[in-house]
Amino acid sequence: MSTFFTTNRHGYSVRFSPFNPDQFVVASSQFYGLAGGGTLYFLELTPDGCGIVEKRTHHWTDGLFDVTWSESNPEIIVSGSGDGSVQLWNTNLASNNGPPSMVYREHKKEIYSVDWSKVPYEQLFISASWDSTVKIWDPIRNNSLSTYIGHTQLVYSAVFAAHIPNTFASVSGDGFLKIWDILCYDLPIASIKAHDGEVLTVDWCKHDSNILATGASDGLIRIWDLRNFGVPITELKGNEFAVRKVQFSPHNFSVLASVGYDFTTRIWDFKKSNEAIETIKHHSEFTYGLDWNRRRRNQLADCGWDSLVHVFKPDCLSDKI
Repeated sequence: MSTFFTTNRHGYSVRFSPFNPDQFVVASSQFYGLAGGGTLYFLELTPDGCGIVEKRTHHWTDGLFDVTWSESNPEIIVSGSGDGSVQLWNTNLASNNGPPSMVYREHKKEIYSVDWSKVPYEQLFISASWDSTVKIWDPIRNNSLSTYIGHTQLVYSAVFAAHIPNTFASVSGDGFLKIWDILCYDLPIASIKAHDGEVLTVDWCKHDSNILATGASDGLIRIWDLRNFGVPITELKGNEFAVRKVQFSPHNFSVLASVGYDFTTRIWDFKKSNEAIETIKHHSEFTYGLDWNRRRRNQLADCGWDSLVHVFKPDCLSDKI
């Protein structure tokens, strides 16, 4: 396991580069995101894989809650912050600690989620906000392309479908999971009360576009199939507190990871069991960020409020090719 310490910053999000398996970025905030500024850490694994080197940092005047890489340009990063703005950073142009190339200001409250479309010809990204809206952006335009209004409470996460064009899912404090066609922004194409509590996270299966997972403040993870959307196909139990983020493995159909407010990172295989196949306890505060490395099999990164960033391979996946 490799570890990095974000001094005086508390981790909210971590994302591996889609282009370089050794590069990743961490979005962090001062004072647990309640006050102060935010910092993006651009990090790189050492050649032996045992260490992490800081390559550059960029600062913003408010906390940074999420970050995503462009899927077409390895120099482009988008982040979302507590002041309701989205920042686009071009690391090829900006000097270390330099300002963003563009700033998009339309949301009225905190932005808790940003995501870049995985469909090659869709050069779009999405932002989800505590103002209860989701917005779609073209990075070269100053104004959003569309605003999606359907949730009645703050939106915690919005994620593009991995293989379905023009489609994203969103989850909210209202307990609902909604599926949207970006060309029909008046109403979602599907909607279900996914949890009794606030739904904090959603992700699409990378191997089956009909499968999604949600995680919520009730500590449950539910797996959904769009072909039979009325009830979850399974429910994963074991988290002691809220599930902050859930993400499917890009390498194994039924494997997913989660992090949460019980300080744990858990690995699940929903085809085998509704209990975690591994529980990892290497944080001492809320664990917020999580990402699988698409270019290195079974490698994970996580980060949390204890200022620690870990890169590792779960023991339970060591025998999976």
